[in-house]
Amino acid sequence: MEMTSNSNLQPTSVSVLMINAQGMMLSVLEQDYFVSYNRVPWLRDARISSALNVRMAGPNAIEWPELDIDLEIDSLKHPERYPLAMKHSPLDAI
Repeated sequence: MEMTSNSNLQPTSVSVLMINAQGMMLSVLEQDYFVSYNRVPWLRDARISSALNVRMAGPNAIEWPELDIDLEIDSLKHPERYPLAMKHSPLDAI
């Protein structure tokens, strides 16, 4: 009987490892990332039960469905490529 290897299969898991006053530690596809509230301020005031409810949103993103937050995994790996910038609309002055 020949055994086949599953080493080419991608893991599809995400979990919260730790939450503190500065942010949260996530395990995404077997890699750990710290997500600072400075980078993702929408998580700062989230209920713990909502913050723990994170899941994969396809092969390249994670989501918190109760909080309506989605993050690309690449933004966790390379946060410098995803600056937080808010563009103001001309309608904001009205």
